Amino acid sequence: MMIYKTIIIEDENRLREALSIMLEMVAGDTIQIIGYAESVEEAKKMIDRLKPDLVFMDIMLKDGTGFEVLQQITFNSFHLIFTTAYEQHAVNAFKYSAVDYLLKPIDAQELKTAIDRIAVLKARMLEKEQISELHTNLSKTSDRIVLPTLEAMYVVKLEQIIRCETSGSYTTFFLKDGRKIMVSKPLKNYEDILLPPVFFRVHQSHLINVNAILSYSREGMIHMNDKSVVPISRGKKEHFFKLMKDEL
Repeated sequence: MMIYKTIIIEDENRLREALSIMLEMVAGDTIQIIGYAESVEEAKKMIDRLKPDLVFMDIMLKDGTGFEVLQQITFNSFHLIFTTAYEQHAVNAFKYSAVDYLLKPIDAQELKTAIDRIAVLKARMLEKEQISELHTNLSKTSDRIVLPTLEAMYVVKLEQIIRCETSGSYTTFFLKDGRKIMVSKPLKNYEDILLPPVFFRVHQSHLINVNAILSYSREGMIHMNDKSVVPISRGKKEHFFKLMKDEL
């Protein structure tokens, strides 16, 4: 479970205490309060030093505003929830990508909803990071592909692939050494790896290695160097012929 290191920035002592108690009630297992600040100067130093995950920010402080804090800090990788008695600040608050804007006196259910929203945002951010990492890893090993079957996990160099043929949720990879490897995944799952201009999907059921072409006809038939003949769909012809012309 994610624990959010939290700073409360509030210049009224009783409101700081009230918010702390309420956080313990509605999210005690996910919130760890690591500091309190009651002025712009204190808040700036504390955020940059402690690097919180979550900040509750009162807008009107005794020596300025919460907006001034946000304009002057160096560290800004945290979720932000504004707390204020003044509704007119809402538009400006969301310019700073606030997760929520809670009006005083703070309602416990609204506070819980705001924290739940952070969990959703965090999950989405993590998912994006994982997808980004996956793409990075794939790009680093882009000369190979892993083909999982019931018998084994085959690591195949992309240059060894002559063509792929899909049928329903299965795809067969035809390799230069004569092997045929069938995987229980549709061809679309591999299109992000088998990219043009080397690979080209000429038909709903066929993706080919352009470097393995022996000849092709205007009628739309491609002869591959494994002696197979692959059709070009009508909708792919123009794109395919242009690709081949550009390759010459």
